[in-house]
Amino acid sequence: MQTTVDLEQLVSMIGDAVVVSDAAGKITLWNGAAGRIFGFTEDEALGQSLDLIIPQRLQQRHWDGYQKTMETGLTRYGNDVLKVPAVHKDGRSLSIAFTVALLHAENGALTGIVAVIRDETARFQEERNLRKRLAELEARVGA
Repeated sequence: MQTTVDLEQLVSMIGDAVVVSDAAGKITLWNGAAGRIFGFTEDEALGQSLDLIIPQRLQQRHWDGYQKTMETGLTRYGNDVLKVPAVHKDGRSLSIAFTVALLHAENGALTGIVAVIRDETARFQEERNLRKRLAELEARVGA
């Protein structure tokens, strides 16, 4: 028996951020979890550039890759989980992990990219603290 899934409900209720951008990099879908993670409401995010959440120092690199993907229809990140810094509305840094998928029109033309994003800031900080503590302990033992 096949069940019908209400995709709109799925996207709105899922715990991970779902962000869709068009071929120019403008945000066309921003779910509630994206608002929770990044601090921008749907109204504030829709129609804006992805620069909204990309640290300034990484924007050029991001757009170089984005344009190449739009031109070629290929991404080298298809099945990989990407871990990168991001920016919250209040200016604080976030550590996010996400996957991407290319979106195509019925005629096959590339129309945009969807990213499913998880906030990994707390886990990243915890791992950093554990590595620091381990280094301190190793230094004591080796001294």
